[in-house]
This record gives sequence, C-alpha cells and structure tokens, in this order.
Amino acid sequence: MRPLIGITGNQLLEAVPAFSGISVAYTPIGFVKGVQAAGGNPLIIPIGAPETAADYIAKIDGLLLTGGQDVSPNFYGEEPSLHIGATFPLRDDFEMALVEEALKQKKPILAVCRGLQILNVQMGGSLYQDLAHEYPDMRIQHVQKTDFKYATHSVIVMEGSHLHELVGEKLSVNSFHHQALKVVAKGLQPVGYSPDGLVEAVEATDPEQSILAIQWHPETMIPEAKSMRLFFEDLVARAAR
Repeated sequence: MRPLIGITGNQLLEAVPAFSGISVAYTPIGFVKGVQAAGGNPLIIPIGAPETAADYIAKIDGLLLTGGQDVSPNFYGEEPSLHIGATFPLRDDFEMALVEEALKQKKPILAVCRGLQILNVQMGGSLYQDLAHEYPDMRIQHVQKTDFKYATHSVIVMEGSHLHELVGEKLSVNSFHHQALKVVAKGLQPVGYSPDGLVEAVEATDPEQSILAIQWHPETMIPEAKSMRLFFEDLVARAAR
C-alpha cells in the first residue's frame, strides 16, 4: 500500500477569467508530483470546517502543509501591521485544526513556507509580520527575484538533527517569504538558519512526534535540484512507518 499523504489545499478568492469567475480549490502541482514520485498517493484536502479535521487526519498517513497567504496575527495576539499581506482566517482555522489532530494522532508532518508558520502559530509561537520592517538583521533577499526553481541563499543545518541526516551541514534553497518565525513554539526546535539568522527549519522536541518544517519551497525546485526530492521521499518514508 502506498502511503496516503494529505496535502492542504488553498482557494482562489478572486475572479479568474480562466474559470469564468468561479472560485477554485487547488494546490500547486509540485506538491502532487513530489509525493507521487516519492511513492505516495496525494490527497488534496480542501479548506473546510475545523470539526472535520479529525476525520481527514484519521484517513491519511502523513500531512503536508503548503504555502499561501499570510497567517492572521490575531492568532498570536497581535494587531495587523501596515505591511502584512492578505490573510485567510478560514484557512488558518482549518489548518490549525489539522495540525492539532495530526499531533494528537501522531501523524508525520512536512510543513512548507506558510506551513511552517501556521504550525508554529498553532503550537504557541509567533511571526515577524513583515521582515523588511521588523527584522533588523535582514541582509539577504528573502523574496528572491530569481526564478523560484533556482536556489539563491544557503541554510546552515544543525548537527544531530533529522534535517542534517537528510542534507548535511549546509543546503542551498530558494526563498519567497516576507514573514518568518519570531518566537519559536514550545515543542519545536530550530535546526536550520539563514545566513542572517532567521529560523529556516524546525523539528519536534518530542521524539514521538515526526515533524520537519521548512521555510523554502522544495516543490518548485525539484526539476533543477534532485536534493529537494529528499523532503518528499522522507515524508513518505515516515508515513509508511
């Protein structure tokens, strides 16, 4: 049996001519192809009512939290700054319910970009709402101008971590985020940093929880960087166990 990987879906909130103005539920195809190539069966989970989260998590073997809108600062006790982007509170509510259930049911998690951020917020952490205005040490591009299939900056990986086992002490990644982890939630530990000191990857402190959360986008780099396939292969392997 190929492990069933639940991939969080997003929703087009604005009219798009290609869909005749109809709102569409979707996920980037890179996540689907990444899971399939790694030997898993992807299941896209559309945004829904939080009370349905337990049923979804019970049916899947692993959870993949994807990128998208900014996380609402209401969930970590802050007012929205002048520089925060669009938020989607319905998605926040639903995905935090998915995370809560995945932790309860001890299902493996891979969280990407916004996924890392929603995971951190759900577990009690907070975010920089906008790096350019809130992070004084920023000295590299975190919203790259180069095509997202190419790496633009490095990540320094902590020895002894699961991430270190996968990729070694240093990794080149792409970067497309203006928010990032500020206070890391209790229950998570940083295992990767950008050269200017931002947390780029976390893992669970509880050995019974199988979590790897990363700030970059491996799904867009797969055609150019074989190393990015490792993240999908790792999630499928963890889900198979």
